[in-house]
Amino acid sequence: MLRTLCQTGGFVFKNSQRTAPRLCITPIQQRWASRLPMNTVVLFVPQQEAWVVQRMGRFHRILQPGLNFLIPILDQVRYVQSLKEIVIDIPEQSAVSQDNVTLQIDGVLFLRILDPFKASYGVEDPEYAVTQLAQTTMRSELGKLTLDKVFRERESLNSNMVHSINQASDDWGIRCLRYEIKDIQVPPRVKDSMQMQVEAERKKRATVLESEGTREADINIAEGRKQAQILASEGEKAEQINKAAGEAQAVLAKAGAKSKAIRLLSEALAEQNGGAAASLSVAEQYVSAFSNLAKESNTVLLPSNTGDVSGMVAQAMSIYSRLAQPSPKERTETEAGEPNDEAAAPATPAQ
Repeated sequence: MLRTLCQTGGFVFKNSQRTAPRLCITPIQQRWASRLPMNTVVLFVPQQEAWVVQRMGRFHRILQPGLNFLIPILDQVRYVQSLKEIVIDIPEQSAVSQDNVTLQIDGVLFLRILDPFKASYGVEDPEYAVTQLAQTTMRSELGKLTLDKVFRERESLNSNMVHSINQASDDWGIRCLRYEIKDIQVPPRVKDSMQMQVEAERKKRATVLESEGTREADINIAEGRKQAQILASEGEKAEQINKAAGEAQAVLAKAGAKSKAIRLLSEALAEQNGGAAASLSVAEQYVSAFSNLAKESNTVLLPSNTGDVSGMVAQAMSIYSRLAQPSPKERTETEAGEPNDEAAAPATPAQ
């Protein structure tokens, strides 16, 4: 009897499906309906899929991957949800930026179903709903940015898109993982102006770099000259110090030689016939000096007795004798230092 009831119920169910009208079925619903498995009592659910089962038109349970059993006629697999990451291509759309520039933009949305129950009963078509939400959110986010910021802040724009979609899709059991902008197209005139702006910016950058290079070169040249002057002054200073030290040593050497010569001369004059030798030397120098007169200058001052060599020699020797005599002070000190012969002699005792 149960077999007869099942056959009758199946026949009625098939006739009802044939006679029931189809109203506004979307392509995604057709895809879902085409892949819905039949109730064969014993069902094997693939990994990363969730099968939503209805019993007599009401939600019953979600089949887990693996072996599952259903009651014929009463249980029906109504929805099959994939738990894998789903990639949705967002079609190209037009949007207006904050500075009134019309843009053509498209993108790719990556999402995953977290709750199969909400994805099945919370929204009629999850993919279509998320696609429309992504398009409207993109228009809203682009209206907050200028054209320049759209190209510079793509990362921020993508993150704002994900945040806005997740706020609206929580009731659908869907989680948006990321959103990526594929292409942004601008009007031809705006593109030409952007190209001109880029070229002007590059020329400006090249000019700035060239001026900075020239400045660095001038600074390096000036620094080199400064270092060269410093080194030259230090070299000149060292040269002057060495020259002064050499002159000082030469002066000391000349003074030592002169003092030695004077000492030797005084010793020679103190010897016998030293005065005659000195007279001969003075006479020779007088003759030598007289022979060089009027060679370097036309004006010459001569004494009255120029031809009297003996007189000149006698005069020079008298000057030397006066210079050689000790001064009165030195003579007094010498006499005071000599012992008195009479005082120093011992007294003779009386006989």
